[in-house]
Amino acid sequence: MSTSLFDLTGKVAIITGASRGLGQYFGRALAGAGADLVITSRTLDALGPFQREIEQMGRRALPVVLDVRDQDSIAAMVATAVDHYGKVDILVNNAGLNIRKPAVDITWDDWNTVLDTNLRGSFFVAQAVARTMIPRGYGRIVNIGSVTSVFGYAGITPYCASRGGVKQMTMSLADDWGAHGITVNCLAPGWFQTEQNAVLYENAEWLAYLNDRIPLGRPGKPNDLDGAVVFLASDASAYMTGQTLLIDGGISTGATKATVE
Repeated sequence: MSTSLFDLTGKVAIITGASRGLGQYFGRALAGAGADLVITSRTLDALGPFQREIEQMGRRALPVVLDVRDQDSIAAMVATAVDHYGKVDILVNNAGLNIRKPAVDITWDDWNTVLDTNLRGSFFVAQAVARTMIPRGYGRIVNIGSVTSVFGYAGITPYCASRGGVKQMTMSLADDWGAHGITVNCLAPGWFQTEQNAVLYENAEWLAYLNDRIPLGRPGKPNDLDGAVVFLASDASAYMTGQTLLIDGGISTGATKATVE
């Protein structure tokens, strides 16, 4: 099979939420495959080091302010990207957050903060980008979900609801935009250590429990997602749309290493 199927040379990719964490790993993977980037955060200063890193790889990186809870900010970001590069080929819809609380303690504002960011924000970013892709008859949209797109966990009810919504939204948008040459898929990581959940990994007992439930025996490392995001952003996945790709070490099998007597 030709590796040119995975070549992103000449493509332009937006990565939202690129100031830290998995967003930066997605950006590195796409730049490594040849793409030029639009990187976003709520503050430009947070993007400077990552912009320089991508440029040192020989690719271009345009930093743009984006608040996914503000529709005017979304429109301005997409307009800036198109004005600068002339097009957008790929969207990695990564910006998101979580609020950890028992369900009985979740407030109205907690719910709105998580859903407005992870679900409503993802939709309206995808919509704004798709409006530029439709006239060109080409696009790759990668919505970032989670293993919670298919599993539920205590203490993160709004997050689970938002990620389940991303999965369903992905299928609907794939049906809506497929006729325009746009594929829409959901990349769903399992348990990966990020700044957002780092406190959990300080608990050795919890980590041992987690590893017991992952058939591959460990949480994910950020580079474990590189191949998947390049695949979904490239022509290698041209006939795949509306799907949720779980990169989770097998935890979604429901397996455990515990011996059954």
